[in-house]
Amino acid sequence: MIEKRVAPRHRVLKHGMLAFGDGGGVDCMVRNMSSSGARLDIASPVGLPSTFTLVIQADRFKCRCHPVWSSDDRMGVAFD
Repeated sequence: MIEKRVAPRHRVLKHGMLAFGDGGGVDCMVRNMSSSGARLDIASPVGLPSTFTLVIQADRFKCRCHPVWSSDDRMGVAFD
């Protein structure tokens, strides 16, 4: 597989939330992360908006992002 990532990702295991502009949100688990994006485990990527905010409360982290790829219960996001 050809590596397409801009920055190397580091393994993490942190609870996160995908927050939407209308006040809604979906829980997720952040599995790896870099300065340019992250891989998330979520119940289902179906029905997510085209942009959202990844929030990791434990780290006081918030960043707008958009999905780059998704499968059954995984999703790769790029930070905006």
